[in-house]
Amino acid sequence: MSTAKKARSKSEQALDGLIQQHPLQRLASPSRTISAGVHALGLASYAYSFDYLVGHPNHINQAYGWHFQYLTIIGLSLATLTFGLGLVADVTLHRGAFAWKNVLSMCAAPMEVLISTLYWGLRAIDPALVVPPDLELPLPADLSFHLAPTVFLVLDILLLSPPWTIAALPACALSTAIAFLYWFWIEACFQRNGFYPYPLFELLDNTQRVALFGGCAAVMALITLALKMVYRLVNGAGSERPGKLR
Repeated sequence: MSTAKKARSKSEQALDGLIQQHPLQRLASPSRTISAGVHALGLASYAYSFDYLVGHPNHINQAYGWHFQYLTIIGLSLATLTFGLGLVADVTLHRGAFAWKNVLSMCAAPMEVLISTLYWGLRAIDPALVVPPDLELPLPADLSFHLAPTVFLVLDILLLSPPWTIAALPACALSTAIAFLYWFWIEACFQRNGFYPYPLFELLDNTQRVALFGGCAAVMALITLALKMVYRLVNGAGSERPGKLR
């Protein structure tokens, strides 16, 4: 092979590498190796959580809204969809599925970090604030619901994703929309069921609940920006055009 052809071949390989992986992305993704393993392991954890819900029914199973009254289960569902798209992208190397996985992770990851922070923080104060005694979970299930999704999604963002482009104002708008949509949803469930999913909500009046959801929206926006900052610390700074997949 001529020198010119060899040089062209190396340059094409380098270009292919950039197409497959953003320069700031730590590990190759989509890929059928580490990336597929992380997404498959995450989906196995999420499947265990949903199997636990079905295999251990309680009065919430018959209530309006089912377990989707819980922000935990909404976040778990979003994490499952995110990782499902991630695994599809890994297996098929489909760049469109990878792009949608990255979009969903912008909602799923900050939400899961918020869920874990609130849940374990409130449990440290008083477990009865977040779960009635008759609905207490064994430790493996508790970790699967309230910690594993956070760990998997943060790993995905830091190691297997291009940098985000979401800025402070859109982060605040997105967090506020999610927080208040959830508030409207649980109020609709309360009208049908006569109870709130989390005991803490029973202790608050309407004004206090609005303040709580507003505060959660602000914290989730801060988490979004903090994740962006951690991404820069782990992967370096540079162009944040993410992943428009060529």
